[in-house]
Amino acid sequence: MLQKVWVSSPGSWALQESNSRRQGKKRCWKCRFVRTIIQHPCRRHAPKRSRKERMLRKIQICLCFCFVSGILYEISLLSSCVFSYLPVAQHYLTPEQVLNLGKSIIFLETTERLEPPPLVSCSVESAARIYQDRPIILFMRGLTNETALDINTSYAAFSLLSSMKNVFLFPLQMETVFQETPLLQWYNQVIPEQEKNWVHVSSDASRLALIWKYGGIYMDTDVISIRPIPQQSFLAAQKSRFSSNGIFGFPARHKFVWDCMENFVLKYNGNIWGNQGPFLMTRMLKTLCNLTDFQGTEDHSCQNISFLNPQRFYPIPYPAWSRYYQVWDKSPSFNHSYALHLWNFMNRNRKVVVAGSNTLAEKLYKTYCPTTYEDLIQNAKHRDLPDPEDME
Repeated sequence: MLQKVWVSSPGSWALQESNSRRQGKKRCWKCRFVRTIIQHPCRRHAPKRSRKERMLRKIQICLCFCFVSGILYEISLLSSCVFSYLPVAQHYLTPEQVLNLGKSIIFLETTERLEPPPLVSCSVESAARIYQDRPIILFMRGLTNETALDINTSYAAFSLLSSMKNVFLFPLQMETVFQETPLLQWYNQVIPEQEKNWVHVSSDASRLALIWKYGGIYMDTDVISIRPIPQQSFLAAQKSRFSSNGIFGFPARHKFVWDCMENFVLKYNGNIWGNQGPFLMTRMLKTLCNLTDFQGTEDHSCQNISFLNPQRFYPIPYPAWSRYYQVWDKSPSFNHSYALHLWNFMNRNRKVVVAGSNTLAEKLYKTYCPTTYEDLIQNAKHRDLPDPEDME
């Protein structure tokens, strides 16, 4: 009769006999354990398999090993390699592969420039730091597949942003983005050269299509992230009863975003600034619920969409946009904010962050995009250095 039973290794059991103290011997059987302990005959007593059976068994093991290895390799691509994209390599992931992971933070650069200014770099960097477990994607109109493969170090923003493991730089190919959406027909008919506000209109359209297809959060390139946004389906109130389209988030294939794209085409007027942007979001939100004024710092809810308080992203309203570039006696805490919109459209690049100026914007750079700020300081030092030719 057996006295003890314990597991010694997978697939084998060590059984100790009652007289083991005297003899000090153990008998081991490599037997299978299914639901109860059943004593099977040991393999040495089993009939020998034929050479053909042994060969087939080896082939089966090899195929299983290859299959499992392939699965593990794919998992490693999606888990660890996905946040190490550099725009200089050919073999990295495509935009679709990254976007299909879900929960991307999306930025758009719809001008042709390949050297984003510091505010754009700060916006992307701050998002990369706040959302370290999510892909941060900057789509650039001026970036082509050929440029991505042959980018050089003269573009400082590429080396700066590409050093962040969860930042991706991709070409913005609008015809591809608009596929399978109501916007494709509009895009094929519109003539960009005749559009008064094409940079803004094309950005308004692209952000809707990308969020509808893949989900995630869209942010303007003058938004500095300071803490994570907890909501998944949300619009940002610029003021009471008026929605911005500078930052919003939805899961993929959300009906509200699809309805916005249809209304974009139906009510299109490229001569009115914002008609396809904040005015579009506001009129579509009003079809779902009765908008009321905000009281305090509470958020509103409209069916399954959160309408976030202006304090979340616009604690400094657009008429006072220049306050970001002023020196404050005491800097605001922004305790009720998730991100800050710096109103670059109102600024039109007239005011910039200057190292040592002690403005509110400079303090935000130091805190939320320190790499961009250090690059800003280095560039300022290089500009202050005397030209060697002038010293001769």
